[in-house]
Amino acid sequence: MTATARTSADADPERPDDPATPVASGTAGDAGAAETRRSARSGVAGLVGAATSGLFGFVLAVVITRGYGTAGAGAFFAAIGVVTVATAVCTLGAETGLMWALPRRRTGVRGDAARVLPVALIPPLLAGLLVAGAGTLAADALAPRLLRGSGDAAGALLTVTFAAVPVVVAMTLLLAALRCVRPIRAYVGVQFLLLPVARPVLVGAAALAGGGLLAGMTGWLVPAALALLVSLTLVAGPIGLGRGAALRPNRADWSTFWRFALPRAASAAIDAGSMWVGVLLTSVLAGPADAGVFGAVGRYVLAGQLAMQGLRVAVSPQLSRLLGRGERAAAAAVHRQLTTWGLVLSWPVYLLLAVFALAFLQLFGPEFTAGVPAMTVLALAMLVNTGVGNVQSLLLMGGRSGLHLVATLAGLTVTVSLGLWLIPGHGATGAAVAWAAGIATENLTAAGFARSVVREPLVDAATLRAAAATAVGVGAAAGVGVLVGGRGLSGLVVALGVLAAGCVGLLTLPRVRAGVRVTMRQIRGRDGAAAADGPVPVSTRGR
Repeated sequence: MTATARTSADADPERPDDPATPVASGTAGDAGAAETRRSARSGVAGLVGAATSGLFGFVLAVVITRGYGTAGAGAFFAAIGVVTVATAVCTLGAETGLMWALPRRRTGVRGDAARVLPVALIPPLLAGLLVAGAGTLAADALAPRLLRGSGDAAGALLTVTFAAVPVVVAMTLLLAALRCVRPIRAYVGVQFLLLPVARPVLVGAAALAGGGLLAGMTGWLVPAALALLVSLTLVAGPIGLGRGAALRPNRADWSTFWRFALPRAASAAIDAGSMWVGVLLTSVLAGPADAGVFGAVGRYVLAGQLAMQGLRVAVSPQLSRLLGRGERAAAAAVHRQLTTWGLVLSWPVYLLLAVFALAFLQLFGPEFTAGVPAMTVLALAMLVNTGVGNVQSLLLMGGRSGLHLVATLAGLTVTVSLGLWLIPGHGATGAAVAWAAGIATENLTAAGFARSVVREPLVDAATLRAAAATAVGVGAAAGVGVLVGGRGLSGLVVALGVLAAGCVGLLTLPRVRAGVRVTMRQIRGRDGAAAADGPVPVSTRGR
């Protein structure tokens, strides 16, 4: 049963963006305003969590690179790549399937949401157990190629990595369910706080104790088991597990879910493993030292993407609900607002990474400064990724996982083809050029598909003005920093000082202050127009 069949009496007051919100008459503008207010509040929570995750992700990268050196870090990053890619393959797209399906179902003891869990969990867990068994048996043979630089512990390290795959698969799926059935603060607490905070603490303790790569990888994996238990506990209540909710799915549940999820299976593996495929290819084709450098560069690049990730997980259930009802105008309004937010937050990071790559990589150690060209190339490519916004979410939450797969396959083909050609001769820089080309290909293809599916403008004048102002402002500050202090740490400090002064100056402008006040009212739900959680007008349906 879809969410549109629910009555207001069935609504769960704790559930974010509850699809039981009654539908009333109104205008498309009212719907867009109401939905952007919702997205503003959930988006801020996602951004705060993403910022925390990015900070501790950087701390983890410093711990790994400082604790294990280039070769050891290359092996460590390759082990993380193995479990990340294996998990993405084994989930079979079910995590995105849950994000798409659960917002369209009823929660609680009398609801039908619980029936989705066996459908979504059983096949991926079986796949995870199969991969874990095969991987542990083949670990000794695979380790010399995949984990070069890990020494005598290579076989044991790969065995532990493969054995953890079912746990990480279950954690990934339950986190997706958690985002849909609890307020976003619960998801943020597990995904963006528990995992990223615990990992550098445990890995750092292992490195300080001289435990080696095996102990360090164990410290990286243990928080996944903790997150699994916490997520299961938090999901059980709203869905009605243990309180009589029906768990037995019918045939239609299986066919509906997997028609959506299976095309996503391949694209999910590509999305999650895009960087790690580069690390593994670099390890095999160029050696562990280059893999360590590329892995360190990749940590910065992924950290800069966390703002977009935080926004995506915050509003994906909302987009699923809107697109499921045919309210394309409201969904496009949400997308445009969050694209502008993500661009303003992410472009300064990537522009500074491109210009001051030397300063950032020096924090990992002098041997990692060989990755400066790779950092610059990837940072510029990520401007495209963040500039088009979360177009992938629009495709997936609109049920068009097949089109998303086409876009990701196009990106993967470019990445692997160029990687096989460039990595042997150019190492980490060749891997970066290959990945950058794949990023641009995938995102531009997905943006074209999303525009044709939603049939609403995905970019507006506000987005273009924000892009131009951000590029000009950050570019000017970076230029001053380079002229005064070069591309090292001193130049970065100058650029950050100029940026800070510029931001303070902007806040003195009445127009900027007015915009900040509007955003704060959206976040607090005091917009003075319709209530932020008020009805979604029916007139946007199909627009």
